[in-house]
Amino acid sequence: MKFRGFQGKAIRTQQRLILRFPEDLSLRNELAVIYMTVGQNDAAKELLEDTLKTWPDSGFAKAHYGFILKNIHHDIKEGARYMREGIDSGEEGIDGRFYYHLGDAYERLGRRSDAEKIYEEGARRGYFRSKDQRSLYNVDRLESKPFWTKEETTYETFLNKLEANWEIIRDEGLSLMNLTPPEGFKDESESLRDTGDWKQFELYARGRKLPGCSKAPKTCALIGSFEPASSCKRGQAKFSVMHPGTHVWAHTGPTNCRLRSHLGLKVSEGMVIRVVNETRTWEEGKIFVFDDSFDHEVWHNGTEFRLVLIVDLWHPDLTENERQTLPAI
Repeated sequence: MKFRGFQGKAIRTQQRLILRFPEDLSLRNELAVIYMTVGQNDAAKELLEDTLKTWPDSGFAKAHYGFILKNIHHDIKEGARYMREGIDSGEEGIDGRFYYHLGDAYERLGRRSDAEKIYEEGARRGYFRSKDQRSLYNVDRLESKPFWTKEETTYETFLNKLEANWEIIRDEGLSLMNLTPPEGFKDESESLRDTGDWKQFELYARGRKLPGCSKAPKTCALIGSFEPASSCKRGQAKFSVMHPGTHVWAHTGPTNCRLRSHLGLKVSEGMVIRVVNETRTWEEGKIFVFDDSFDHEVWHNGTEFRLVLIVDLWHPDLTENERQTLPAI
């Protein structure tokens, strides 16, 4: 309540300043950012539309308006146009998020070469570590590569323990599929799915055990026994079920501070993940580990659903102090 009160005060203060200084474009742009930060996207959209009537060349307003069109209203084509014009303006305040989402919009519009160009531009400007590694919340000194062996993670003992208990984990995951909404699996929430049906059941998020663990106690006990997994404030642990005909858009995770492990629980032929230029398939009872800050994409062209356990782990190069002090994502 206190935080919401502060947000409301900030909005009211900014609104009064705009009334006092109606010709100050920066005040309007600042209010739009506040609206977006607190999730008042309709208010931000209305304000930005009004701003662009008076200041039609404001690159800052265009970029943020395009961001809302793409991500909130799912108008990919117009969102891309406004973000492109905003980026081309060269104005301050247009950061890596807009390069990321413009490239993503181009991907979804079938403009792969344009996506590659904007990713390369973002990398040249220092927003991305590379055109293929586009996470925005990074520790730059960490070792980076698409796939890791269990031994390279230094977490081999824990990962072997998950593999040894895979049938127990599988049975708990399958039992969750019998639950009906809102108790059971939920649609993935980041609009990453192109086609098909892809749902998740979260157990840990942002370093915290979630209520869902009461329905998968053995799996959560295994995860909870290993601090680099249970305390990973920049990751999750969850069951993921994907049905035939699903395609997940090429995308990257938000941070290079974690490694993502996949334990196959129920798999069959016709399922593949691509990370940059390498591909893998799942095997029941086997784990593979990849760095999801790199570009990756998934296809399910099989005939049966795929069930995996996803467990994020702190990157092994992080110090204990960094693990304690890095903000959650």
